[in-house]
Amino acid sequence: MKKERREFLTTSSLVLLGIATPGLHADSIDAVEPIIDIHQHLGYSGRPDEVLLTHQRAMGATTTILLPAGRPVSRPSTHDGVSNGLQAQCLGNEACRQFAKTHGKSFAFGANEEIDRYLKRGGVIIAEQKFGVECDAPEMQKIYELAQAHRVPVLMHWQFQMYNYGFERFYKMLEKYSRVNFLGHAQTWWANIDKNNADQTVMYPKGPVTPGGLTDRYLSDYPNMYGDLSAGSGLNALTRDEDFSRDFLKRYQDKLVYGSDCSDLEGSGPKCQGAQTIATIRRLAGDKTIERKLLYGNAKKLFRL
Repeated sequence: MKKERREFLTTSSLVLLGIATPGLHADSIDAVEPIIDIHQHLGYSGRPDEVLLTHQRAMGATTTILLPAGRPVSRPSTHDGVSNGLQAQCLGNEACRQFAKTHGKSFAFGANEEIDRYLKRGGVIIAEQKFGVECDAPEMQKIYELAQAHRVPVLMHWQFQMYNYGFERFYKMLEKYSRVNFLGHAQTWWANIDKNNADQTVMYPKGPVTPGGLTDRYLSDYPNMYGDLSAGSGLNALTRDEDFSRDFLKRYQDKLVYGSDCSDLEGSGPKCQGAQTIATIRRLAGDKTIERKLLYGNAKKLFRL
């Protein structure tokens, strides 16, 4: 059992990208309105490093947090290797280390007993937790304990019957680890903004949203629960019922953060989900104060950047 726990934790990723590297700190964009992208990956779907730099510059991201894949293993927690590379060919710790070195800004990453070591070097997040395990399993609680000790957030990828089982029980972890800030992300997290979300197998539900879903309640009832607006799931949640979303962004203006989590090459236009999310936030935020919180201020505070 101890061996299995060590192997499980070894695949868990930790990463820091602090104040933006020269490559990610775009010279050509308006620095008056910086954007923090809290969710990106290196080598995403085979994307070259130089294209990532151009992509982030095109989106207007001035600071980016990179989330590396953990060490590849073939175990039930990784669905016998299916989840390796975060199921998206994302590169791991050493590749991220070399990237940081090349671009002149250090960032930390690690897993298992190395998490403590690299958090001490300045890491700002343990992420992303993407394993086929119960969300309250002893292995996961060990990660929450590390986050609590180092005062860093944990980002959870919620996907029904695939990653982090027991979403309906997660309130117990929010209560037990009340000093840990958790970020909710992915399909199951965003589908459950709707009180009437009965079929958990539907990953990208459409149509009107009734307030009071489990995600809505987690955000309202627990000060340590935050939302990551990244990926197609985040964009779908914002666009499926825009009247709901305007109110949602207003109510949780201090608890939502922008992330892209997109693997495209362009960084702009209809092919870039991250750019679309930025545009949608600006359109639905209601006022400039809320917009700046979502695109910059909340992340700056949460990650102590």
